[in-house]
Amino acid sequence: MPEGDTVWRTARLLDSALAGRVLTRCDLRVPRCATADLAGRTVLDVTPHGKHLLTRVEGGLTLHSHLRMEGAWRVYATGERPRGGPSHQIRAILGNTERTAVGYRLPVLELLRTVDEAEVVGHLGPDLLGPDWDPREAVRRLRVAPERPLGEALLDQRNLAGIGNVYKAELAFLAGVTPWLPFGELPPGVPERLVATAHRLLEANKDRPDRRTTTAAGRERLHVYGRAHRPCPRCGTPVRGTGPRDVSDRVDYWCPGCQKGPTPFHD
Repeated sequence: MPEGDTVWRTARLLDSALAGRVLTRCDLRVPRCATADLAGRTVLDVTPHGKHLLTRVEGGLTLHSHLRMEGAWRVYATGERPRGGPSHQIRAILGNTERTAVGYRLPVLELLRTVDEAEVVGHLGPDLLGPDWDPREAVRRLRVAPERPLGEALLDQRNLAGIGNVYKAELAFLAGVTPWLPFGELPPGVPERLVATAHRLLEANKDRPDRRTTTAAGRERLHVYGRAHRPCPRCGTPVRGTGPRDVSDRVDYWCPGCQKGPTPFHD
């Protein structure tokens, strides 16, 4: 699933292509929006909120989309043939005289009044890349359930918005604990440092497609994510990973040498 930095870049791409321009084409290929036509309206802005995208158009309307696992927005010169997948996977087309944005495999696409945006994003915690980022509120929300595993708490967008599986694994590594350690068992000061690190990493990566959480120059961009059976770049211990039990499960990664705490294994 795209994480907050990826969604931020997508929003900037769409905003650059659409904002301030009149839509000459609008094709929303989902049943609940099939009769809607935004052509003739000016796009005001495209704003990210956590992992959500809000495309606001004049007349007080917002097109809300979410990429989840497989969704993607692509931008082409108007008249250029889209290349993001077969045509039957297209869920939205928004075009002006110069650029056309095409949404592929979007699992969430809905049109709502701009004043009602809170209905789809109001439940989210502080946005790590938002203008109103509030680290103290993020820590407060995380502490509400001290028994909850750290990784699970970080992925809950109601606590703080923008973290996905990659950052979950990397943040747990940088904190020196496994993703299964109950949040309330983190040493004093670690929750605050963890949240500050999350903000720093997303800020650092929002403008570059090759995400990096390591500070040392070299080929290794990540500490543990996707590195099962390979040596930890810090201590050399083979990184471990959990295999998903089914397609809905997330894979976890951790270094047994650098991270302390419970694991799913008993060895």
